[in-house]
Amino acid sequence: MYEKYVKRILDIICSLIVIILFGWLFIIVAFLVRFKLGSPIIFKQPRPGKNGEIFNLYKFRTMTDDRDEKGELLPDAQRLTSFGRWLRSTSLDELPEVFCILIGTMSLIGPRPLAVKYLPYYNEYEMHRHDVRPGLTGLAQVNGRNFVNWDERFAYDVKYVNKITFWNDLKIIFLTIKAVVKRTGIEACGSFTLQDFDEYRQNQIKHGEQ
Repeated sequence: MYEKYVKRILDIICSLIVIILFGWLFIIVAFLVRFKLGSPIIFKQPRPGKNGEIFNLYKFRTMTDDRDEKGELLPDAQRLTSFGRWLRSTSLDELPEVFCILIGTMSLIGPRPLAVKYLPYYNEYEMHRHDVRPGLTGLAQVNGRNFVNWDERFAYDVKYVNKITFWNDLKIIFLTIKAVVKRTGIEACGSFTLQDFDEYRQNQIKHGEQ
């Protein structure tokens, strides 16, 4: 009952409340991004959603468009400014995802939507993370955030998919707020980056671990 009907209704209500109450914050962050990083203000990227269907995820941009002498974009680490790292560490860059929740491509709680290029590398067990709408936050995010390895992250994702309840969602919301306020689960200087999953899985196959 909750998963099939109530959860979607709560997603709509909560996303509308956030947009109405924090519209001023959206405007301020958008202005700062435009001033410090340029345009476009919004970063758009395709991600797999429920049942692996592709949708566009929206975030505030956190990197510049700086290029080398050949006109090619510099590595991410060089384009990520201190302001961009701050946006990521406070999760303010993810504010536009509220609109994805409103239109139904995402949910407030669920497995985080990852890169499309990862799809061929999931095993059958891991693919179950796509049985539900991806979330703004999820069980993996409140259990280590960036410091959880891929196997643990997917285990948390599937655990959530197998037991979706109102009380579990409510607990994840409060733990998310706590993690964001305390900035737990992220590297102190904001530079920690988890190895890409496709590389991680290829290394597993190479060493006979998968």
